[in-house]
Amino acid sequence: MSSNGKVEKVIIIGSGPAGWTAALYAARANLSPLVFAGRPKTVPTTILPGGQLMMTTEVENYPGFPEGVTGPKLMSYFEQQAMRFDTRIVTDKGMTPDVSNADDGHSYSYHDCKRVDLSKRPFLVVGEDDTEYHAHSVIIATGATANWLGLDNEKRLAMSGGGVSACAVCDGALPVFRDKVLGVVGGGDSAVEEASYLTKFASKVVMIHRRDQLRASKIMAQRAKDNPKIEFAWNKTVSDVLGDDMITGVTLKDTKTGEQSTMELGGLFMAIGHTPATEFLEGQLQLDEKKYIKLADPYRSTTSVEGVFGAGDCVDSVYRQAVTAAGMGCKAAIDAERWLADQGVE
Repeated sequence: MSSNGKVEKVIIIGSGPAGWTAALYAARANLSPLVFAGRPKTVPTTILPGGQLMMTTEVENYPGFPEGVTGPKLMSYFEQQAMRFDTRIVTDKGMTPDVSNADDGHSYSYHDCKRVDLSKRPFLVVGEDDTEYHAHSVIIATGATANWLGLDNEKRLAMSGGGVSACAVCDGALPVFRDKVLGVVGGGDSAVEEASYLTKFASKVVMIHRRDQLRASKIMAQRAKDNPKIEFAWNKTVSDVLGDDMITGVTLKDTKTGEQSTMELGGLFMAIGHTPATEFLEGQLQLDEKKYIKLADPYRSTTSVEGVFGAGDCVDSVYRQAVTAAGMGCKAAIDAERWLADQGVE
């Protein structure tokens, strides 16, 4: 099945801060972008159109909101701003521009991208209903998901703002975590970075690790051991997250003896890695060893395929912040606009 045979100037795959910012800039450049915003799925936790901010209650570090803003509200603003201009979204009711009910839930469902063929131009993008779309350029902004333990109460408390998070930089400074004993699950460099950051606000940080030594680099491991506010729960895994409205603690299982124990906590942070949403790009674009999109020029958004651009957390394994993703979306749209002009597409 094919769409109306039109070749789009630009198709944007993804609808987090990078995707909507790319759509905003592309629309204002008269490129009439078409967006595949995605559909909720479980891998192992819910991914919503709008990216990881849809699982964040309070955002205090995005510029322009001095009193803070909820993650879903912020992404609603992103979307509505992009839709003020000539941005279209693929949905089960066609390419709709109506986001008047964005805050309260849409009366339609967004569509996901099933696969792409970037081997020839115009590029082929296939929707979840097998409709084929063609485009002169493509912006990939599919993001990355934090790796979770997969526990029911972990997911529930993360979704409700109940003290479970996968981003210390995003959430650690919130009042709910101040002067509390906080747990960090993980033993790599990222886990040490998260734990070190949290010591600015917590009374104590406990690193929970399944082994008897950290996987982090020697200098990072020593930094954690030298920090008087960091303690370690060695050879432990989290088998349950406790609490109703807010986390009260965790159940730990000893990896050597199998013994169960309980630890009281005022917050829990996952630092066990991220998985970029790039599986559908295997064999289409160059990816690094962790499956993030490799940029042809680190200062731009160009990829290994001319006319395809990358933005946001599917590219960025370092910062993973909404504001940096939005900046990358801006770069991708400007790069696409200039590339299209060079190709004579206006």
